[in-house]
Amino acid sequence: MIASKNKWLFTTIQVGLLAWSGVAWATDKVYVANEGADTVSVLDAASFKALASVRVGKMPHNVQVSPDGKLVWVTNNGEAVQAGNASSHRDTAKGDHDAMAKPGAVWVIDAATNAVIAKVPVGMHPAHVVVSPDGGFAYVTNGGDDTVSVIDTSLQRVVVTIPVGKFPHGIRISPDGKQAYVANLKGGSVSVIDTASRKEVAQFPAGKGPAQVGFTPDGRLVLVSLSQENAVAVIDPTMRKVIRKVAVGTIPIQLYVTPDSRTLLVANQGTPRKPGKTVSMIDLESFKITKTVATGAGAHGVAVDRDGRYAFVTNSYANSVSVLDIRESKVVATVGVGKGPNGISVTP
Repeated sequence: MIASKNKWLFTTIQVGLLAWSGVAWATDKVYVANEGADTVSVLDAASFKALASVRVGKMPHNVQVSPDGKLVWVTNNGEAVQAGNASSHRDTAKGDHDAMAKPGAVWVIDAATNAVIAKVPVGMHPAHVVVSPDGGFAYVTNGGDDTVSVIDTSLQRVVVTIPVGKFPHGIRISPDGKQAYVANLKGGSVSVIDTASRKEVAQFPAGKGPAQVGFTPDGRLVLVSLSQENAVAVIDPTMRKVIRKVAVGTIPIQLYVTPDSRTLLVANQGTPRKPGKTVSMIDLESFKITKTVATGAGAHGVAVDRDGRYAFVTNSYANSVSVLDIRESKVVATVGVGKGPNGISVTP
């Protein structure tokens, strides 16, 4: 009887250890779209070490991990003709993306194997991609034809194309999943898409050169980077109007709010001749900059992990990613990636 009990206990411990090791092995990852290298870099979100480099299409601009962490969506301009032959995102403030002769695409990477498993044609010059909270649909801004493509993620094809403002760039979905806000870079406006009807239901002025939008997780505010005003617009989503602006660094591009809805991080890119090298940290109660953190040349993309501990910032002109400790307001690591790192996403 004692031997039987000991055998049962040993088996139980083994199963428990296997389950624990499985959780530990499924590490969070950071994905970086290297626009000048036609690759996506995969980093370990805990050790900050590079794990892999995935070859994707031409000039991958943005990347987004699905809510379940299983798929990674990457916007690009189709099959790459020659590796490393693309220039990085240098003229965001002017909106001077070169229009591509052919429609772009979104490639889908299996997060478990790092293999490209699908290639979905979209509109002209796709910029950003986001995935709905339920994982059912991906939304892609097409800067070259002023539209947003909606992809059914199970069918892996576009099911509707929505006209929006001029040169749509950044896009984010509201925390409740009911609306998508689009920054129209050349239109100086923000479009609001109703995700149920899949139609633009509003468009309102935001400022000069809106590049990206962000929501506070509590849904209280929408933030928009104004790349031609060196500022961030604060929007009340109930009124759909700008209620104030906060001055930041030169040519702010991507922004991200911490999970507690208290702090906004804004990457200030600057220009190739005068690179921006900072991230502005803004308190969302006082709307004042609490800290300006030096990162690397061409600070562009920013994403925050689920715990709100670290922010990951792409440095487009330095070919690196800075890891910013949010509590300490300082960079704790710098990781080399491919040429012209742009968009960035962390496992949810």
